[in-house]
Amino acid sequence: MSERKSDPDREDSERAFFGRRKGHKLRQHQAELIDHLLPHLALDIDRETPADARAIFAPAAEDVRLEIGFGGGEHLAAEAKNFPATGFIGCEPYVNGMAKILAQIEAANIGNIRLFAGDAAELLAWLPKDSLSGIDLIHPDPWPKRRHWKRRFVQDRTIAAMARVLRSGGEFRFVCDIDDYCAWTLSHLARSQDFVWLAERADDFRQPWPGYTMTRYGRKAAREGRRAAYLRFRRVG
Repeated sequence: MSERKSDPDREDSERAFFGRRKGHKLRQHQAELIDHLLPHLALDIDRETPADARAIFAPAAEDVRLEIGFGGGEHLAAEAKNFPATGFIGCEPYVNGMAKILAQIEAANIGNIRLFAGDAAELLAWLPKDSLSGIDLIHPDPWPKRRHWKRRFVQDRTIAAMARVLRSGGEFRFVCDIDDYCAWTLSHLARSQDFVWLAERADDFRQPWPGYTMTRYGRKAAREGRRAAYLRFRRVG
């Protein structure tokens, strides 16, 4: 793949974007993983878009899926281990989340995960058309205040971006324990001609789909009495 001309302003912006999203101080080994393992797994979207996303992985993956905002990485790591022939891209702007997934990759010698420490919208714009079989968005930041709703990931423009990269029959899966954000997501997807909601009965969204790995945040929400919805949408057309 040929390399695109770098943009110093964008690079400075991305470093600042990444640096602001740092929580607790990293332990020494976590910092070492960020410095030494992450560069081998990180996607460089300053390079030309690959003709086939499966070639991002070595050996080439049979399929490619994306998880946006993977948090502690429990779900992403479990999926990668359960589906070793599938390539998984994890997008997470928080340094601490990156450190956690890197520790799991190292401990279990997981070879089918690639990572992007930045804005998922930029990653979606870079990926080739019809390149993914699935996108997961699990317990995203709900941005509960009305003035912040524009910051929610699910927007008309991001739904269109997901539709571009999902192949026909691919799925967008959304998990959230905030009723307002679930309703928001359903209303936005309902007006898209590119997706159809797969629920046929209440338990289809009240219960996790088969094989779902509960995240730490999901367990916390359950302990605090919040019930999550598990929404699945199929790419049509």
